[in-house]
Formats: sequence, structure tokens, C-alpha cells
Amino acid sequence: MPQFAILIYTDESLHAVEAAASELAENDRHARDLQASGSMSLAYALTPRASAVSIRQAGTTAGPFVNAEQFVAGFYVLEAPDLEAAIAIARMNPAVRTSTGGVEVRPIHSGGITTSTA
Repeated sequence: MPQFAILIYTDESLHAVEAAASELAENDRHARDLQASGSMSLAYALTPRASAVSIRQAGTTAGPFVNAEQFVAGFYVLEAPDLEAAIAIARMNPAVRTSTGGVEVRPIHSGGITTSTA
């Protein structure tokens, strides 16, 4: 079945180290629902942008690679029969209901989970 990356854009990640369970409840419930449906194969929440480190040819700097009002706060991979089905599932993400957030749906071209054989 085709896979789709769902990139979650917000104005700041809720997943700070000190985040309260109540702050994460709606997103955690959404993740559990996707997991129970069998459509989500992996998911990662990213820490707030202040913890990012950017690497360019000129060197390494503290902070996000791109300074923008919204940034990728997390992502997950869905399996869906087609793009329309993936969009319908992605519409349920809590970020879509905020005034500053949303999601981006992108078909996955190639790749997958790799493991070390060392």
C-alpha cells in the first residue's frame, strides 16, 4: 500500500521536555486513534525549535535551519490506498484545527527503516 509522510506545522512544538500530559493529550489521542486504525506505521514528535542545531557549509549554528513563523513540529507515516485517502486521514490532525498550524501530505518515494548490523 502507498505510504505518505504527514508533516505537522505549528508555531511551536508542544513536546518540550517539561510538557504536561494535559498539553499533549489531544495529540496523543490522535496518535492512538491512528495506531488503532492500522494506518500509521511510525510517528515522531520533535522538541521545540530552540533545541535545533543547523549545519551548513559555513558551519554549525544553534537554532532552526529556516526561521519561519511555523515549522515542522513532528511527522508520521501513513499507509493509505491513495492520496485522497491520506488527505482525509491527515485532516483529522489537531494542528489543522488551530489558527496557525496545519499539515502537509507528501507521497513517499522510497526508503524505509534501516537497522545496524554491527
